[in-house]
Amino acid sequence: MTTRSADAVVIGAGVIGSSVALELARSGRDVVVVDRGPAAGAGSTSASAAIIRFSYSTPDAILAAWEAATMWRQWADHLGGIDPDGMATFVECPNLTFRTTGYDPDEMLARWREYGIDHEELDTDALAERYPALDPGRFYPPKPIDDPAFAGDPDGHLTAILCHGCGFVDDPMLAARNLAWAAKQHGATFRFGAEVVSLDRDDVVRGVTLADGSSVEAPVVVNVGGPHSAHLNRLAGVTADMTIGHRPLRQEVFVVAAPDGTGLHDGGAFVADVDLGQYFRPQPGGSMMIGSTEPECDELVWVDDPDENSPYPTVDVWETAMLRFARRVPGFRVPNAPTGLASLYDVADDWVPIYDRSSLPGFYMACATSGNQFKNAPIAGRFMRTIIDAVSDGHDHDLEPVQFVGPRTGRAIDLGAFSRKRARAATTNSVLG
Repeated sequence: MTTRSADAVVIGAGVIGSSVALELARSGRDVVVVDRGPAAGAGSTSASAAIIRFSYSTPDAILAAWEAATMWRQWADHLGGIDPDGMATFVECPNLTFRTTGYDPDEMLARWREYGIDHEELDTDALAERYPALDPGRFYPPKPIDDPAFAGDPDGHLTAILCHGCGFVDDPMLAARNLAWAAKQHGATFRFGAEVVSLDRDDVVRGVTLADGSSVEAPVVVNVGGPHSAHLNRLAGVTADMTIGHRPLRQEVFVVAAPDGTGLHDGGAFVADVDLGQYFRPQPGGSMMIGSTEPECDELVWVDDPDENSPYPTVDVWETAMLRFARRVPGFRVPNAPTGLASLYDVADDWVPIYDRSSLPGFYMACATSGNQFKNAPIAGRFMRTIIDAVSDGHDHDLEPVQFVGPRTGRAIDLGAFSRKRARAATTNSVLG
């Protein structure tokens, strides 16, 4: 079979992998992207809620999202042109986050003020006036629906934080295709239906071998395999020095008709409701997307083999999501049958992504990104290029983490915050980061 030589191989053509390919191709490298799927963004990216927000627990994560938002707003400028097959669009939608027991956003808000992120704090009366369709009752902690206390009266009332400048991307798969198109303009090659079966190595990485017997030789290989990335790290033999693990997590997201007062045309917000253990955001066309914030009362479904995941939602999870949503939005009427999908997140132990080198020279990882890193895709490609450039020039990123200076703020983002060898970060341990 054929052997192809390149400067870099990127494994995975989702929104993060396509961004990495774009930035490496912009650096003048000959880049080959391999993906077992049929098209860019056809995997877990296509199931993303594609939310653009700044509510994170760590300063470097907040800065990354704030920097990336400008790239989404100026999408054609970021790509360097207009994809003739269509362009993904940023849709503005504020982010309403409830303050509740066990969730203290004060440190995050201090960072928002420092970085100039526009927001308001709403007391209960202001919350009820701005969003009358939402019940401001405090139901904490989240409960399973078979708990007799689930239907109990609220214990007090909530306040909230309203963040402006947030929103979502209308077509996440198209966003990945846009990035792939831009990468191709710089000479990148994409191979679909190409499954990696071997990471070729001796003391350094040598390339990859594919299921059809062909291979790509390269001194740089970047693992952006989404739910398959943990398997690829094991194939490469690079897990021994990782203090942070990651694995696939099954998630279900549902779509319903948006109740009156909650849709985009009503000025509705993307709501982070850790009080009830859910999030929901309006969509164009009058629908609403509903997902989970992984409350402690819900069992997390970890998946050993991502190829065995069913794409269909389950009745129990659907019922829980619907009844929690009905508690927060009394005008909602539960539909007769589930409409939605089940996909996989690649989740780190602390829900913070891994953007890093590895113990194998030339092998890099952009892993554990599913669930909350779609928003950072444009800047994640730049993070990886910055790390790869520095390490290729002899810099010890493990000893002295590379700093990335954000073009929007001029502030340094410590890329060591995303190290495979970091101490576990203090986060909410959920998709909301």
